[in-house]
Amino acid sequence: MADYLRQILNAAVYDVAIKTPLDEMAALSKKHGCRFLLKREDLQPVHSYKIRGAYNKMRQLSPEALENGVLAASAGNHAQGVALSARKLGVKATIVMPVTTPEIKINAVKALGAKIVLHGDGYSECAEEAARLVRETGITFIPPYDDPQVIAGQGTVAKEILEALAGRRLDAIFVPIGGGGLAAGVCEYVKAVRPEVKVVGVEPADSDCMYRSIRAGKRVTLENPGLFADGVCVKKPGEETFRICREKLDGIVRVSTAEICAAIKDIFEATRAICEPAGALALAAAKKTAQKGETCACIVSGANMNFDRIRFVSEETELGEKREAIFEVRIPEERGSFKRFIAKIGRRAITEFNYRISAADHAHIFVGIAVKGPKEAAALKALFEKSGFPTHDLTDDAIAKEHIRHMVGGHSANAVDEVVHAFEFPERPGALMNFLEAIADRWNISLFHYRNHGSDHGKVLAGFQVPPAERAEFEATLRQIGYQHADVTANPAYKYFLST
Repeated sequence: MADYLRQILNAAVYDVAIKTPLDEMAALSKKHGCRFLLKREDLQPVHSYKIRGAYNKMRQLSPEALENGVLAASAGNHAQGVALSARKLGVKATIVMPVTTPEIKINAVKALGAKIVLHGDGYSECAEEAARLVRETGITFIPPYDDPQVIAGQGTVAKEILEALAGRRLDAIFVPIGGGGLAAGVCEYVKAVRPEVKVVGVEPADSDCMYRSIRAGKRVTLENPGLFADGVCVKKPGEETFRICREKLDGIVRVSTAEICAAIKDIFEATRAICEPAGALALAAAKKTAQKGETCACIVSGANMNFDRIRFVSEETELGEKREAIFEVRIPEERGSFKRFIAKIGRRAITEFNYRISAADHAHIFVGIAVKGPKEAAALKALFEKSGFPTHDLTDDAIAKEHIRHMVGGHSANAVDEVVHAFEFPERPGALMNFLEAIADRWNISLFHYRNHGSDHGKVLAGFQVPPAERAEFEATLRQIGYQHADVTANPAYKYFLST
């Protein structure tokens, strides 16, 4: 059995890795009555802790083992760690990556001098291809997690945390788990040096192979692990990492996608850095489970975020903090009902508003509203229903959040004499109500699409039923309101949208 304490103390990582800071989140700590510390592994040269284990493994290989180069199977952080380590050691590196790997990650690995082999749709196929190449060429394989020297390299993260807090209080270290290499290394060091400190693993609720394996008492394989936190998307934990985590972890916390997104926002507000979803797991779990007065170190494992995910993260964040409520509301299809409903919202910020005229007697609205918490959301629902607007709370309904909001619209036989305008609304409470006051119930609203994306002006698409004889008066009214707008009734894209 490996002597992990000795290996961690002697691990060769600092030729390429840096000792990352342990930053306190002052505002969030005050809010929760705890002390949250971020171990900033996102600041490593490859923006991930993976460089530690990869280099420690490669640094201890014999010259003969390195002669033919090294090989790894990875879609992201491990690939970059191996590539940089190989460049430092002056050896050739080949990385097998899925054909679905984003171009940004492929280019990052290429920039470090590695050869890329694209194969399969996921890690399992990559690993099989890597094994074939090892058999045929004798190239040295660098495991991503299930290897004592890799585990020891990752364990240096824990060594730095305990050194930074020597003689000071530390109740728990929260560590993300994929295959388990980082968690195993942290467990081995902490339980040997300060066994009273809890080591808590964290997994996404839809990618929890270590949690299920520990419960089952044997390694469990997930058929379809969740892909959002791709840095920990692993179907089956390692054999050695499972043994260590089963013996020495103090527990595993599972977190939702919305909770991960909220933690990404917290980290950004504290550091102005955008971490990847896997990098926010530890903080998400600490926020969820830490007790008043505790000091918790949260390992920010990486920052290789795909830019196209940021919009999704932004939309999920308020739900993760329970700061946005989403309702489906039924209103009478009559003039003035739209305005009466908006009046019930009052000065609260509207984050999203989707409406389309449909049936002759009623319409359905999909609305997002900024709230202070679940109690205010429940009170709003009660207010709407008391006012004659049947309401369903869809805040925690994944289908509604991901799909229904995009289905409110399209063709309607009831949209007679419709004109469609694109508006820019100032993003301030009451802007929509001011708009409706100016329209003064004179023209029926047949379509309304709005979503807040964080800019100073909100983009709105609105349809109105305006008889041809009243078009000039309608245009004059819009000019009087003063909001920037454009008539898009004849726009080909909108005409296609409204005809489907």
